[in-house]
Amino acid sequence: MSRKFSAALAGRWLITALVAGFFALPIAYLVSVSFKTKDDTLSGGFLPSTITFDNWPHAFNSVPLVTFIANSVTSSVLAGILTLAITLPAVYATLRFGVGGKWLPQVALSSYMAPPVVALIPLFYLLKQIGLINSVAGLVLVYGCINVPVAFWLLTPFLRRVPIDIEHAAALDGAGPLRILWSIVLPLVLPGIVATLIIVVILAYNEFLLASTFAFGDATRTLTVGISLFQGDRLVNFGQMAAASLTGIAPVYLIALFMQRHLVSGLAHGGVK
Repeated sequence: MSRKFSAALAGRWLITALVAGFFALPIAYLVSVSFKTKDDTLSGGFLPSTITFDNWPHAFNSVPLVTFIANSVTSSVLAGILTLAITLPAVYATLRFGVGGKWLPQVALSSYMAPPVVALIPLFYLLKQIGLINSVAGLVLVYGCINVPVAFWLLTPFLRRVPIDIEHAAALDGAGPLRILWSIVLPLVLPGIVATLIIVVILAYNEFLLASTFAFGDATRTLTVGISLFQGDRLVNFGQMAAASLTGIAPVYLIALFMQRHLVSGLAHGGVK
């Protein structure tokens, strides 16, 4: 029995190592490229033949990388909060008061299926009219709205699982809909709210098309747009791009590391009937 158990345990560890290695391979390759020379990068080898540390300081000196990362973090976090501020009352009103009927959830999610490029021109003129073009505030507004369908889809099962009897009891005590939502429903679905917030923040952090259109100055560019600046007309600074990419994904990995328990817990609560 002990031999079978040891063999099964070793097999599980082997499979886990293979899966982890598969997903870690792109990051490992980025690390390798960040220490390669230009000629060494073009050779196509995995490991650098000659290690150079010049790519890291040059990446920060070539573009205002810290500003780009700060813009990405600020716009994505604030946009995530705005998304939840819009979506949470909308989902509650749909489930409890029948606002929008049965078609609103499908329409909300289907709007996310359209390619973002179709909204570029209308959004550009809208932001220009309200004075938010080429600003972090404009990105917050755009990201906060475009991620509403995803948040709507994620939050719906959490709110559906809240016992309606608790809300009825609170209503009999004189609590209004907003009070019930804030004091009773929100604490009960807090794991789902945290999980949804993490997902929409990451979606906003990784967005490129809208950021490249609405933020075109060094003071307002995000990380994804800033990384594209390392690509010239005839030459791509792969080493500097890799160094900038590794620096930029650090905040996302820190969020995933410290919030992993809340993300898994929230998604698990949403999936349990």
